[in-house]
Amino acid sequence: SKSEDQSTIVKKDEGMEQQPTAMISLQLHTINPNSSSLKSSSFPISTSFNSKSLKPHFKSNRYNISTIVSVLQWNRKPQLAGETPRVVVITSGKGGVGKTTTTANVGLSLARLGFSVVAIDADVGLRNLDLLLGLENRVNYTAVEVLNGDCRLDQALVRDKRWSNFELLCISKPRSKLPLGFGGKALIWLVDALKARQEGSPDFIIIDCPAGIDAGFITAITPANEAVLVTTPDITSLRDADRVTGLLECDGIKDIKMIVNRVRTDLIRGEDMMSVLDVQEMLGLALLGVIPEDSEVIRSTNRGYPLVLNKPPTLAGLAFEQAAWRLVEQDSMKAVMIEEEPKKRGFFSFFGG
Repeated sequence: SKSEDQSTIVKKDEGMEQQPTAMISLQLHTINPNSSSLKSSSFPISTSFNSKSLKPHFKSNRYNISTIVSVLQWNRKPQLAGETPRVVVITSGKGGVGKTTTTANVGLSLARLGFSVVAIDADVGLRNLDLLLGLENRVNYTAVEVLNGDCRLDQALVRDKRWSNFELLCISKPRSKLPLGFGGKALIWLVDALKARQEGSPDFIIIDCPAGIDAGFITAITPANEAVLVTTPDITSLRDADRVTGLLECDGIKDIKMIVNRVRTDLIRGEDMMSVLDVQEMLGLALLGVIPEDSEVIRSTNRGYPLVLNKPPTLAGLAFEQAAWRLVEQDSMKAVMIEEEPKKRGFFSFFGG
């Protein structure tokens, strides 16, 4: 056994089959970059699905799917690390991997934890963050009109009715021409204006970056000092993520963590999709969260109701909340491999059966 190896081996819980309901005690681990020790904790998760559906079926000779490990101490508020406001850009390079969905759910999760959040939709031509938040009918002014002097900054900020400490700022309206002078310096001016507000600076300024690595990408990452890279376990997404990582580091952003989105355990078991551990080894980034494939994401997007507000919570919603918790404390998680349960050997196994 390689107990000293970094890829910790977690054995399957033998008592899982005896539990008809899904009150399961999960052993969770977290790694604090400021500490060399490995802390562990366990807590029950109560939801409505059957625990037998969580029983892993192993197909490979030794290892299977990457398991997500973290620690959440629900009896306390997370401790905000770093200097405020923390300007975080959520990017990917490739389109369609879930940047806007991540921005909406992580942003509202931060607001539910008690922090003030301003989300900036930096996608000029194809903005969608207001749709996912259900705020599309309340966007009357944008950042372009603030820069032109047509309105004040507080008039362009759209406050969420569900959580008053969450605000949305759109760069421009759809089908409108962006001024040629708008760029990274203009976005820096907006961020500085948010810091100097009379009502106080927000704790988090989250920038939803547009797809690609063109001028819109450069503009979005200019004021940021940390980044969240969203990727899926696809080779095309991983290639773009690797390219974007290099561009972020060249721009001076060293604090880069990744979220692996749309993970399907059935494809990983069939070796048709890379595991989370494989993705982490390829990109070499700290892991902020892993989001499983969930059909509820489509429903929440069409309703304009973020996934983290669902009751009861879904697995993807819980994963977004955990990612927000780690973002607050500048923590990271570790993907480990589950050891396969040894097969029962019968009489005919001696004959190769």
